[in-house]
Amino acid sequence: MLTPVDRSSPMPLWSQVCDDLRRRLNANEFSGHFPGDGELMEGYKVSRHTVREAVRRLSDDGLVVRERGRGTRVISPGIEQPLGTLYSLYRSIEAQGYEQHSVVRVLDERTDAEATGVLGLADDEPMVYLERLRRAGDRALALDCSWLPASLARPLLNCDFSRTALYGELAERTGVQPCSGWERIHPELPTTEQRSALGIRAKQPVFAIERVTYGPDRQHPIEWRHSIVRGDMFAFVARWDSRDASGASGAMEAEVLA
Repeated sequence: MLTPVDRSSPMPLWSQVCDDLRRRLNANEFSGHFPGDGELMEGYKVSRHTVREAVRRLSDDGLVVRERGRGTRVISPGIEQPLGTLYSLYRSIEAQGYEQHSVVRVLDERTDAEATGVLGLADDEPMVYLERLRRAGDRALALDCSWLPASLARPLLNCDFSRTALYGELAERTGVQPCSGWERIHPELPTTEQRSALGIRAKQPVFAIERVTYGPDRQHPIEWRHSIVRGDMFAFVARWDSRDASGASGAMEAEVLA
């Protein structure tokens, strides 16, 4: 049921319509069809400008998308990624029904003191640097930057990463399979460049993810990665059962940022 707008309220009409549409979205009222401008104008008894401003705010928050000639549609729930596993974002995207495509922004060999420091290498050790804009369907999802020792990863310099996974290519071209690692995840506000790449508004938070991956010996790191992931499209999920407390199955380690 519609919540009528209150024309005596100090709250703008578009804001009242937006709040009611959020309520209806949360109730899965629009799973089959999101009403067009005319339907909303008739239902709320407001102007086209009011309706379009309300829907624009929903679009800015990643809840709906307006497509020329196709109207407005509800964005499906984001991609879920289990915690406590060594995962491939490529496979996570594909497994949940999206087509994964990467725009390779940089793939070269260079030196970087911060990357070599994290990986425990000499400052002048050559590194392979891969920077990708990861897309899920028609939407930018993540900005992904990976550093690997060039002595291991030079065969990757000739790889087309637009539709493939880094770890799969690493295993196929070098014989090295990532076996363990750690991740640190925290929310932050993106930079201007990151906002532009991901197509998000100024104060929309993102997940900042740092990862270090180890090879078969589980002693020497082979990758340092830092990623910026849209918070409105990606969720991390933790699962557990009563055996975790007794040690019968592996428990996850979490870091609390204060």
